[in-house]
Amino acid sequence: MGKPGNQVPLSKKFQQNIDYLQKELRIDDSFDVIHHKLEHDGRKIGMFFVDGFANDMAMIQSLKGLKHLEADGFADDPIKTLTEVIIPHQEVETSEDLEEVIGQVLAGQAALIVEGCTEAILVDAREYPARSPQEPDLERVVRGPRDGFVETLVFNASLIRRHVRDRSLIMDYMQVGSRAKKDIVISYIDSIADPELVKRIKKEIENIEVDGLSMGEKTLEEYLFGKSLNPYPLVRYTERGDSSAVHLMEGHIIIMVDGSPSAMILPTTFWHHLQHAEEYRQTPIIGAFLRWIRFIAILVALFLLPVWYLFATNQDLLGDSFAFIGIEEPGEVPIFLQFLIAEIGVEMLRMAAIHTPSALATALGLVAAILIGEIAVEVGLFNHEVILYLAAAIIGNYATPSYELGLANRVFRLIFLIIAASFGVTGFLIAIFLWFLLLVRTKTLNVPYLWPFIPFSPRDFFLMLVRSPIPYNKRRPRILNTKDPTSQK
Repeated sequence: MGKPGNQVPLSKKFQQNIDYLQKELRIDDSFDVIHHKLEHDGRKIGMFFVDGFANDMAMIQSLKGLKHLEADGFADDPIKTLTEVIIPHQEVETSEDLEEVIGQVLAGQAALIVEGCTEAILVDAREYPARSPQEPDLERVVRGPRDGFVETLVFNASLIRRHVRDRSLIMDYMQVGSRAKKDIVISYIDSIADPELVKRIKKEIENIEVDGLSMGEKTLEEYLFGKSLNPYPLVRYTERGDSSAVHLMEGHIIIMVDGSPSAMILPTTFWHHLQHAEEYRQTPIIGAFLRWIRFIAILVALFLLPVWYLFATNQDLLGDSFAFIGIEEPGEVPIFLQFLIAEIGVEMLRMAAIHTPSALATALGLVAAILIGEIAVEVGLFNHEVILYLAAAIIGNYATPSYELGLANRVFRLIFLIIAASFGVTGFLIAIFLWFLLLVRTKTLNVPYLWPFIPFSPRDFFLMLVRSPIPYNKRRPRILNTKDPTSQK
């Protein structure tokens, strides 16, 4: 028996090749893996394919061609005759490795083994089950296209092609996994992207040794970047074709994994996670306004609860003008414990909403937010102020464009709150300094996470703060080291 990843050359002995494929593909044990026996001009042909992946019309057309072949059509070169004359399909290739044949059959291709030949023919006649493209739930816009990525890699690549009609757009196909090989595509514009960056990413992916990408693009991300305990996302995910196109034109690299409706954008900084397509679908003034609202929302999500807690428990930090901040009736449960219980409760509610059927999710949210919150206040478990400020922090979290960034901010909000309750103002300020130091030291593919703030780039920092008109954005981000630094001539 061959091992996944080891080459097994085709033998001139036809039955030996057939026996190997039947054994390794578990033909007798799996109902959906088909071995179809054919014969022409005295030569035996074995066809292997997965029933659920095969396009019926493409398979029928391929087999029809054999009927019109003359009796001596296989005399000279059967492989050449089949690939160039008989099989009316554009995507046909050959392989001399039985292990590669097994991998391609399981990926959806049909394999033809011809008696007396040491090459197998691979016909891309696959048709994956797929849903229709629809607008992503996490990246909705008021104006803009309503299509988004799906779980089929070919469809996602074509959606990007639709938005980027550049002759130098590359869709580089690779496979990862020694057992369950997963198809991935590295997409970039060859005339723009940094060739060293492309080379480095490809090398990193080629060096991955794993049975298979069990969780798709998330597993791939952890092999590329997940070697630290830093909770902040080092890649930006998008489910929109237009967002992918914008980043490709800037010089970024897009990685797509088959079976996933999300694409990875590399490299990205902290500020990329704060941008949303809606900002560029409105006028520059409105876009800048929306961007600043998001900045404020993220600050509220991170710092509102620990700052309010410090002010509420240290009234001497405030003047008479802010005497309203605090709690008139503290109640039986300490404020810190109220926040902790409420944070855990919100996380439980979020998890429950995910696992609740969509028809009931809205009702569950209303019941939890209104009844549970109101009753908790009435029985004295929570104060009204705790509910108010926690709700504001949660709204700030959900206003964050990047879901992964929102989760990381939620973790640090809880850390800041614990430190503020344990060590007071001094501990809170030290915690902020260490948090900022963590962001400063973080890099994604040698790109500083806080660029263009640190290291400081005045022009790029201004464009990050303000959504300027597109005609004024004539240069691509310098940190990407692109071949073509100008986007407008």
